[in-house]
Order: sequence, then C-alpha cells, then structure tokens
Amino acid sequence: MLTWPSPHVPQIPGQGGEVRIVDSTTDALVVAAPGPVARLYVCGITPYDATHLGHAATYIAFDLLHRAWLDAGLEVRYASNVTDVDDPLLERAKQTGQAWDELAAEQTALFAEDMTALAVLPPHTYLGAVETIPLVARSVAQLLDQGLAYRVPVEEGAGGENPDLGDVYADISVDPHFGSVAGLDHDETVRLFAERGGDPQRSGKRDPLDPALWRRERPGEPSWDGGALGTGRPGWHIECTVIAEDALGSEFDVQGGGRDLCFPHHEMSTAHARSLGGLGARSHVHAGMVGLDGEKMSKSLGNLVLVSRLRADGVDPMAVRLGVLAHHYRTDWDWDDEVLATATKRLERWRSAVSGNGGPDPDSTVAAVRAALAADLDAPSALQAVDTWADASLSVGGDVEGAPGIIARMVDALLGVRL
Repeated sequence: MLTWPSPHVPQIPGQGGEVRIVDSTTDALVVAAPGPVARLYVCGITPYDATHLGHAATYIAFDLLHRAWLDAGLEVRYASNVTDVDDPLLERAKQTGQAWDELAAEQTALFAEDMTALAVLPPHTYLGAVETIPLVARSVAQLLDQGLAYRVPVEEGAGGENPDLGDVYADISVDPHFGSVAGLDHDETVRLFAERGGDPQRSGKRDPLDPALWRRERPGEPSWDGGALGTGRPGWHIECTVIAEDALGSEFDVQGGGRDLCFPHHEMSTAHARSLGGLGARSHVHAGMVGLDGEKMSKSLGNLVLVSRLRADGVDPMAVRLGVLAHHYRTDWDWDDEVLATATKRLERWRSAVSGNGGPDPDSTVAAVRAALAADLDAPSALQAVDTWADASLSVGGDVEGAPGIIARMVDALLGVRL
C-alpha cells in the first residue's frame, strides 16, 4: 500500500534530548526509546469514513514523537496499517450500496490527503490487512499447531467448501500475562470487549474474551485462501501483531493509538505477540478522546468534525494542527469554534513574527520547545514558548539576524507547523 508524501523536515541548530513518555500500562514516565533506532507502531484506520478530529489528534501526537526522536538523533522506523477489510467497513458498504473495496480505497486515499495537509510524517511501512493475509494465515496456523488457538464450529451456510474447519480463536487461558496492558478486571474487560467489536457471547468459545484470529467464509463476504485455516479473513488484533513484528521485529519501543484501543486491541495484539514468541511493545502510549459539545467524537454517534470538510471550507490545515497541539495529547478535550479561532489567531501572529530579518535571540525558545517535547510531548508548553518569542518580536523587536528563520524552521521541524 502506498503511503502519503513525506513533508520536508528542516535542519535546526543543536540536538534534542532523550524523550520520555507516560506508559499507559504503568502510568510511569519512561524513556520512549533507548536508541540508536526508535521503533514505533501506530494502529491505523478502518477506512469506512473520513478522517475526523479524533483521528487527527492521535496521528499528530505520534508525529510529535517521531519528530522529537529525529531531533534527538535517533533513526526512526515507523510502521502502521489500514484495516481494509473488517465488519464495520462491510456494514457501511452494504448500507451505501458501494463495493467494499472501492469504499476502502476511497477513504484510505482521503485519509492520506488529510495527513499530507496536516504535515504528518508518513510511516515507513504501511500495509493493509488484505495484502498481509498470507502472513496472518501462517501465524494463525502456527498458533493452532502449538495448541494456543482452537476452532469454533460455524453456523450452517458458513465455511465455504470446508465448513468443518470452523473459525479460529486465541485461547487467552494459556497466557499468564494476559491483562497486563490494560490492568482491568474480568467483568470490565467483558463489557468493553462487547462494546468495542468483540463477541463475548459467541457460542463455543472457551472464554468470553477469547479473540477471533480467523473468520471463516460467510455468504456475501469477501474471503481469501487461508491454507489449512480454510477460506476466510483475518481477525483485527492479529493483523497488527503480524504487521508490527514483520516490520519492526519481535520487540519494539512504542505501540500507540487512541485510548479506546488500550483494550481490547492493544491487550490482544500484545498477547498474540507473546504467543508467537515475541514481546511486542516495550511501552503503550495512548492519546485522549476528542469530543464535540461534551460527547466523544465518533463515527457511531455521527458527531464528527471532518478534516476534509474543514479544508473544503477554507480552514488552513496548520490552524487545525495548532488547535490540536494546544491540548496535551493524553487529555480529553472538546473541539469547538473557539479552539479554531484561537489557533487561527496564533498562526497569524506567528507568521507575522517571523516575517522580518531580525528578532529576539531564538536559542532559549528552541531549547524550551525541545525540553517540552522531551517531557511527555508537552505541546501546550511548547506553543507557549513560541508565543513568548512571537510576542517579544512583535512588541519589542530584536537585532539577532536570522532569528525569525531559525524559529520558523524549528516550528516546522519539531511541531510540524509551516509558517
């Protein structure tokens, strides 16, 4: 799968420090990557609708981490996915009468346009679920052979030519570390599993939390040859496990996404990694939820502020990015007209402040921005540091030749905001 074009990252004087982030599993501040190579996996979209501000906030958060790592002199290996076949996508395609693969391609392309406009650095490995089916099928077959997964009989009419093979589920009882990512009790996990795409009531499962690894062919659904698994398609969690391991190795530094992915998705994908002999992510990092009028922004609720619609309305994508950066990535917050208005004024003020040849000394501002990002990606503090420099430049001026250019390049390189 083709990713979007990579924006230019300017060079700036000096080098950033070691980046620390809060690991959601322990709630502790940890080194994001010891280096010299930083490995990041961010869970991608299910492309059945356009990019909303919740998506934008998540990918901008991990773009900050990517940029801070580069500034600290690390080599970054970043992988992500597109779940281009899954129940929500098939359901939307049925509702709209559009072919599922056309819908997936259309929305994936729109997502790429939005990420390009928002100056998000693209992943180095960017794979769709469909193109990784052979890898997933081999991994699921391995788990079956090792007794770490089992088959569940399918209903009449399902299963194609070999209905006796059944769906394949992971057996969580064999993993003594299951639950270590989210740290939730069993009742809470069952409730969340039902809310977030799981099937705890599925007849024939050994435990309500056992996740699907391979869904056998159903009438009217796309399916692929899974070899010994029979025709079907992959489960959601194993998809990310396999892509991450193939791209980043058996252990990598950070697995990221929105907080609603902590359970079940990151719990399950990490458990799958252990079953396949790996370790998965050293740290799990989660962005907060973005709301509208006091409710979480989500496709199911229909209360979406779409990046593409803002762009179509003439909103500068850099103002959208600044509106997101005004909130710490781990917090929950609401998007509204005031957020956009404040971000637009900030962008105009910064652009005015860097329009001359001279200005206040930029060194302390560059250092303050670097320090803020190194301390759990504290974008609001970074913005305040630039505000202070811009206010001084506009009100007092300065005689440091080239200072505006250094600030503009720093804001572009570290914050992803083009002035």
